[in-house]
Amino acid sequence: MDVGLLFPFRNPPQWRKPWPQFYAEQLKQTQVAEELGYDTVWLTEHHFAEDGYSPSLLPIAGAVAAMTSRVRIGTFLLLLPLHNAVRVGEDAATVDIISNGRFDMGFGQGYSPSEFEGYGIPRKQRASLLEEGIEVIRGMWTQDPFSYQGKHYNLKNISLVPKPAQTPHPPLWIGAGQPKAVERAARMGCHFLGTNDAFAQETYDNALRTHGRDPKDFHAAQLRWAHVAPTREEAWGNVQEHLHYMLTWYGRWLAEAKDFAGAEKFAQLPPAAELRNVVDQLIGAPMVGTPEEVGREIEAMTSKMRTTHLVMGMHLPGLSPATSQRSMELFAKEVMPGLH
Repeated sequence: MDVGLLFPFRNPPQWRKPWPQFYAEQLKQTQVAEELGYDTVWLTEHHFAEDGYSPSLLPIAGAVAAMTSRVRIGTFLLLLPLHNAVRVGEDAATVDIISNGRFDMGFGQGYSPSEFEGYGIPRKQRASLLEEGIEVIRGMWTQDPFSYQGKHYNLKNISLVPKPAQTPHPPLWIGAGQPKAVERAARMGCHFLGTNDAFAQETYDNALRTHGRDPKDFHAAQLRWAHVAPTREEAWGNVQEHLHYMLTWYGRWLAEAKDFAGAEKFAQLPPAAELRNVVDQLIGAPMVGTPEEVGREIEAMTSKMRTTHLVMGMHLPGLSPATSQRSMELFAKEVMPGLH
């Protein structure tokens, strides 16, 4: 199993550090991840968030590529409808070259209305923008010259130079939750970025078979928030305030989007000190506890859904790098050998 860490670069007001210092510390943590034996550094994107939730993934990916030599670098995920696909294709190819072929390109269609309003892009066009954008990027990476005519893109005889280091191109992923969006990932022949949802994973695998593809040929990533410490009490004490902050904002965004039935409940959290009592009701079902406890949770997850890549969000908003690193080190020593 590929074991990776998610870096959202979130710097909330109540724990704020100067931005250059904060970015330097987070980038240093990606080097530590490589040294500890983690397989992938995943980056994630949002826009206009009060905590600076990383809005510009590919510059960060380039920085990680230049600071590391082995670990893979992936986007979990880039909100492609908010970007020009030709520009993304060029920038991502450059990241793949800087990293010497260590880059994975993951996409999503987005959900937050405020992000689409901020970019002046109709939210109702997000699905077609995503599909056309992936077709454009895949085409310009593999064809020379490349032409395309669609609803959003009309390209004639463009040539991408230089092309990505990986042949035929960097792995393409799609993250989704709703059945139609999950099925799109399979139809387009992309790997799947999941969020610990057994039904979504089953939907994706079944859709692969429907389109004549073997699930064994496609990766399945599952995202979980995670923190380990010598005792469960210490682990929860370390992260409860940071989890509460993060989950509150996810709940607000999901409720605003109105895409998910019952999403309003995610914005109605108990006090931070009580989160440990309602883990199963929290977005992403955080894994917080001793290495043994978190290891059992991973085993339970992988026994019920196909998982080739474990993606752990240990770098919670406002959590100090020292605290994150202790969790990274303990997990790498006590849990990761069994997963590898």
